[in-house]
This record gives sequence, structure tokens and C-alpha cells, in this order.
Amino acid sequence: MPDPIRLVGINFDHQHMGDLLRPCRDHPEVEIVGVWHTERTRPEETLKVLELPPDLIYDDFEACMTQCRPDAAVLCSSTGTHADYTEKIAPYGVHLIVEKPFSATLQEADRMIAAMEPTGKKFAINWPLAWYPPHRTAKRLIDEGVIGDVIEVHYYDGNRGPLSHKMDKLAVNPAQQLEEKKRSWFYKVDQGGGSLLDYMGYGVTLGTWFNGGRKPIEVTCTTFASPGLEVDEHAVAVARYAEGLSKFETRWGTFTSPWVNQPQPKCGFVVCGTEGTIASYDYESTIRVQTRDNVAGAEVLVDELVPPYTGPIDYFIDCILHDRPIEGPLSPEVCRIGQQIVDTAFASAQQKKTLPLIER
Repeated sequence: MPDPIRLVGINFDHQHMGDLLRPCRDHPEVEIVGVWHTERTRPEETLKVLELPPDLIYDDFEACMTQCRPDAAVLCSSTGTHADYTEKIAPYGVHLIVEKPFSATLQEADRMIAAMEPTGKKFAINWPLAWYPPHRTAKRLIDEGVIGDVIEVHYYDGNRGPLSHKMDKLAVNPAQQLEEKKRSWFYKVDQGGGSLLDYMGYGVTLGTWFNGGRKPIEVTCTTFASPGLEVDEHAVAVARYAEGLSKFETRWGTFTSPWVNQPQPKCGFVVCGTEGTIASYDYESTIRVQTRDNVAGAEVLVDELVPPYTGPIDYFIDCILHDRPIEGPLSPEVCRIGQQIVDTAFASAQQKKTLPLIER
């Protein structure tokens, strides 16, 4: 048997670190050899839940990278520091998977690409929505031509708020949330906070995947911030493509979180094509498909995901082991288009006008 892939977890700012380390722990060809965060409390809590030994925790980043000799790293820092940490990790010549969003700005995304490119290592950006069976089923049907050419993507998604839950989607007391908002990076502009940066990347990245990598011509966006907050909790963007209009809406403060009960509007996608439509909603066991042959529509059972397409870690490790390129919504190429749309939407909301797609 070949040696396992030695993997480290770097920065626990994003609560999804635990959700990514669990499949690393369970993967037969991965060994978690170290973790690092700016302080010990968060990794201690996560390792305890995962039943991993606390001696995996390093107090010094450089010591973690040099002494652990990792082959790969998982990065879960705040969005605004993704570029800084990618530039710190890249010189160690490791494969890297970064938890969404890609970055706070297109310029920072390009810094990340530039840092990883010379290493020749795999570089992936994980969007958890990309692994939901309904959305992967929708993509398969789109690729099979079931709805013809994609001309519209309608996206609505979010949750009760990023501080309403922690690892494993465990609910957090509302009183604790109010206190945490005062210090959390999720609610700070300079650290990449806000529902637009947190959730619109999902919609525009998967939307780009659905529509074959096409870019919009221009974007119009407006946002709403609750009194006392410096970041938005609600954003609506309209992107104009050569083929038509698509809409991307994000919301912190949905009536319910979709993994408990689907709110209304439902979280997920409606994709319209020249020959039909697909409604694909988060966590649901069926998608609804209309075609010319069945205009009334029908429920279609979602696909059962099979390895290595069962989740980000299985896919990432498979690409490493078999030297396959990172493709689809985890690829820097698709994610960069998504970041262009997000940047343009953010600027549009600030300037209160329609803007052409930002290229650089």
C-alpha cells in the first residue's frame, strides 16, 4: 500500500473545518498529521468532537508546516485572509483545498491562483452546495440536453445566519449570536463578511457550472443591512447574459434553515432552458423537470452519489492520487468567473448602478 496523504488543517475561522476534517479522518488514504489556528480553543473543541488527539495542535504555523511535512492542506480562514494564507501555504509545495467563498475580491482570488500555479499542486475551492444530490442530478440532466441550452438561472439561498449554527449544524442560542456578531469576522467588512460574499458565490459559481462557463455582460445588485450592522444580510443581483437574465439572491435570516425545514422561497435553483426547466432545491430527494414532451412536469428522484463524487475530500484526494485536474465548481477557472460576478455585484450595490462585468 502507498503511504497515506499527510494532511494538515490550517485556521479554524470557518466552522466548516470540522466538517472537512471528519472525512479526512475517515479516509483510508489520508492521515491528519497536524492542525493550527491562531489560538487553541477552536481546534481543541473540533478535535474533541472528532475524537482526534489534542497533540495534533501546533501553536506555530511554520512549525506545523515544517515538522508535519504535509502533502495537502485544508484552509478554513476568514474570507478576507484567504489570499494571505494561500501565499503562506504555497511555498511548502502542498495540494490545497480552501473552504468557500473563493476570496473577498477578484484581485485576491488572482493572488491565490498566482501563488498556487508554480507549485504544480492541486488547488480546489469547496462549495458544499456542489455536493448536494439534487444539484448534481440537475447538472447531469443539463449535460444530457434534457432542457436544451440554459438561458436562465434563478438562485435563492441562505440560512438563519452564519452564527445560528456551528459544526454539524448544531443550533446556537440567539442570545449568544447577538454577542458573537460584535466580534465575528462574518460581520466585518474588512474580513469579507456579509451575506453577499458568503452565499452569492454559491449561486454564481454553480450557475456558471450549469451554463457551461459563460460569463454575463453586466450585473445589477442591491443589498439590505440591518440597523447597527456594517455588512448586508440580504442581497439581490441580476446578471445580464447574451442569452437572457439570471437572478441570484442571498439571505441571512431565512424563516428557517433549509437543512431543518425548507423556507419559502425555497433554497436552491430553478434552471430554465430552451427546451425545459429544472427546479433543484437543497436537501430534497427529488427535482422537478419540465420538458416539451411533459409540460406538466414530473418529479425525478435524485442520483445516488458514488465515489469519488460523494464529497469534497473524496474528490480532492482522488484527484491527487490519480493526478486528475480539479474540474467543475471546485476549479479555480469556474470559481474565478463566479468571483467576477460577486465583485461586480458588490460594486454595483455600493455605486447603486448597473456595471459591466469586472475583468481584473
